[in-house]
Amino acid sequence: MNLLALAPPEQPIAGGGQLVLAALLGIALIVLSITWLKVHPFLSLTLGSLTVGLVAGLPTADTVTGFGEGFGSTAASVGALIALGAMFGKLLADSGGADQIVDTIVGRAGRRALPWAMALVGALIGLPMFFEIGLVLLMPVIFLVARRSGLSLIQIGIPALAGLSAMHGLVPPHPGPLVAIDALKADLGVTLGLGVLVALPTIALSGPLFARYAARWVPVPAPELYETGTATAGPDAAGKGESERRRPSFGLTLATVLLPVVLMMGKALADIFAAEDSRIRTVLDNLGTPLVALLIAVVVAMFTLGLGSGMDRGTIAKSLEKSLPPIAGILLIVAAGGGFKQTLIDTGIGKLVADWMADSGLSVMLLAWVAAVLIRLATGSATVATVTASGIMAPLVPTLSTGETSLLVLAIGAGSLFFSHVNDAGFWLVKEYFGLSVGQNIKTWSLMETVISVSGLVFVLLLSLLM
Repeated sequence: MNLLALAPPEQPIAGGGQLVLAALLGIALIVLSITWLKVHPFLSLTLGSLTVGLVAGLPTADTVTGFGEGFGSTAASVGALIALGAMFGKLLADSGGADQIVDTIVGRAGRRALPWAMALVGALIGLPMFFEIGLVLLMPVIFLVARRSGLSLIQIGIPALAGLSAMHGLVPPHPGPLVAIDALKADLGVTLGLGVLVALPTIALSGPLFARYAARWVPVPAPELYETGTATAGPDAAGKGESERRRPSFGLTLATVLLPVVLMMGKALADIFAAEDSRIRTVLDNLGTPLVALLIAVVVAMFTLGLGSGMDRGTIAKSLEKSLPPIAGILLIVAAGGGFKQTLIDTGIGKLVADWMADSGLSVMLLAWVAAVLIRLATGSATVATVTASGIMAPLVPTLSTGETSLLVLAIGAGSLFFSHVNDAGFWLVKEYFGLSVGQNIKTWSLMETVISVSGLVFVLLLSLLM
């Protein structure tokens, strides 16, 4: 469905010009405070929400109340999922399970297949882990594989980065997709299935295929670092010595990683194909509920990855405890994005956008992608781009089907990855790890992110033709 004609629930509280001005000033304040004043995105989103309400003429008390409701509902629905995902990823790293996946896949690949193997490794590691954690984990492996194979660091590294980045932007339970799913009331299981469907060809294009050309533009050899010794689960890995002596098996680790995916996709399939009152649908609906699926995965991982690698109960508890402090900022940004979304809805700005959309004939998917791209370019944050674009698009989705709403989430996710540059922390992280100049990083990492974004949009638009 390309055209949208609907009436959002909130009527405008002021004239069109005043509401447009309010939205533009609010978004401009968010962008400028993050990029120029270097204010934390949580505070920027909060100030932006208050600015929108004030300029639109919404009473201050109502603005604060609406922001609090949006903040609370988003934190309640998304926060626990992000926390459980962080716990699962930390156990995977600390137990040596991630290393087991990497070593098994790379060890069985021939020299010509190594870029494809590294893309698969990046995708599997990126499924449960945040991008930054996955990057730290994979860098020793990237260096070693590049040196021992004689291939360029770019030819090996870019496919792994593509797998990590595409999963981070398109597939739940990562924060961006989760907050978009919550804001747009999309079905998580359907979004997960479609996200994997879009991510796989996107990774192929932006990873191994793009790396062939990027390696010619930037022929960088791997450094001597990590040439001796074993790749570990990253800095501060709890129980590192134990996990190096006895890692969980590849099959057990892979089954544990895919467990929440299978449960959530099982729920989505049961909702489509099983009878409404059937026992199998009831069971799968309960097990595939996102919170339950991730909770089961963490509990199972404590046994299969934790105890299975020789970690004792104290070490497992310490690993889980250390997973939470690094995501505190992400949780606040995501929740504040929910508050900003609610402010936009309460002022009735969405009604104006919906009316304009109905008359414009533009694709909803394309509009969502462009909105995310603009915020991404301005702020450098994929998460801020996702939560802001989701807030803008939220009033436009009541008449979309389940599949179309999930594709809208993916369009926003693809837009949030567009052209990482100097205002993105990930840009500098990749640059320093790979030892590249700014120009070289733009030719490789930044262009790779752009290929992910554009190809992701293309695949979303192709799937939308079937909805």
